[in-house]
Amino acid sequence: MERSLETQVSQAVDAWLRWLPRWQPATHRGRVAPCRRCFGSPVLSAVGLGADVPHGVQHGLSTRMKAIVDAAVAEYTSRNLPMLQAELDQQAARNRARTYRPAEGLEPEFEGLPLDPEPVAGAPFLFTISGLAQESDQAVPDLPPLSSEAKAALRQEVGLADDYANMIGREICAVLLHHRLRVQAAVAQHVEPQIEAMLAELTRSLDAPFEPGIDPGRES
Repeated sequence: MERSLETQVSQAVDAWLRWLPRWQPATHRGRVAPCRRCFGSPVLSAVGLGADVPHGVQHGLSTRMKAIVDAAVAEYTSRNLPMLQAELDQQAARNRARTYRPAEGLEPEFEGLPLDPEPVAGAPFLFTISGLAQESDQAVPDLPPLSSEAKAALRQEVGLADDYANMIGREICAVLLHHRLRVQAAVAQHVEPQIEAMLAELTRSLDAPFEPGIDPGRES
């Protein structure tokens, strides 16, 4: 029996809540570019996960909601948008022909994130995961070109799919309002204490930048 949207959202939130106690603050350098999936997301606003919540915490939830939207749009497309479905089927077959697919099969907490760390000036990478993936992609033949009429019809179906995705997204946001309190309670229990501990450690290091017992004003 097909699950309702409310059930899917509830189960996704439950899965995120089970993962949240395992979250730990990242120790590597932050990225310069904001995450396009999470920055300004109405899904995160619906549950009260604002800019003061670490991105790793946000990403695990927004990705799970995106999976629900994607599944709903895929079903809608298969039933109502034959040209777009044919194009997606061809693209899926092309993707399966690639020998290296590092972005597939990731856990929701890592899906959609950059494959490589930010480069360091003066220290170039010998190779990158994204570069290897691009090399694999170049070995697969391109899809056949479309006529002008086919492109116009395809754009129309893509617009319909986008409209449906926006509708599902709005419904998900409405459902998430009912989960707002337990999401915020979990963040207060598992995330905020770790952030407070990091800030306390930073404060101690700023107040005492020298080793204990060493007078910074004393000449050596």
